[in-house]
Amino acid sequence: MTQAQTAASGGQSGHSLEHVVDAIGKLGKQQDEVSLADMQEEIGERSFGPFLFIPALLEISPVGGIPGVPTLLAIIVSLFALQMLAGRKTFWMPGFLSKRSVNGDKLHAGLQKMRRAVRFMDRIVRPRVQWITRPPFTRVVAAVSIAAAACAPPLEVLPFASSVPFAAIGLLGLGLIAHDGLFTIAGMVVAIGAFAMVTSVLLG
Repeated sequence: MTQAQTAASGGQSGHSLEHVVDAIGKLGKQQDEVSLADMQEEIGERSFGPFLFIPALLEISPVGGIPGVPTLLAIIVSLFALQMLAGRKTFWMPGFLSKRSVNGDKLHAGLQKMRRAVRFMDRIVRPRVQWITRPPFTRVVAAVSIAAAACAPPLEVLPFASSVPFAAIGLLGLGLIAHDGLFTIAGMVVAIGAFAMVTSVLLG
């Protein structure tokens, strides 16, 4: 089991987020291109929380400024959230998606810029209101994640607007990783804000 897999499963409380981010960033430093399959192998196939949190972190980082990336990340989030909604214990990724990659240098640089924020989150998250981060309530989290991801493509036409639904997804993923229900609830509140933004864009 890699350090990221151990951390993602809660084995290194207090530093799990930083370990996961550092492990993905290390891939970017070592490889010219980092595929989604590489990230999946590093994190593991039983960690739904990181696969909500990491795409959100990438979208909020400079990597998310690349045209089309927010929509791609929204598709990835939806795929994993659908499997979580279906109650799967491990997740699967189709070949055409697992082969998609990002530039290693951009990935590493983008995640490095987020390390201070990740370190801060590591200090404040802790297990609380845990019932909302466990089955069957994780299916509610999955449904909200899918709805938030659906908000991203319409908002991509506005500068930085797609970061709002991804902030919601990131908070939901963070809640699952740390079993911190307060972050899960916060993610749902931010998701409502994303829905309101999309409604305004589509009706405006």
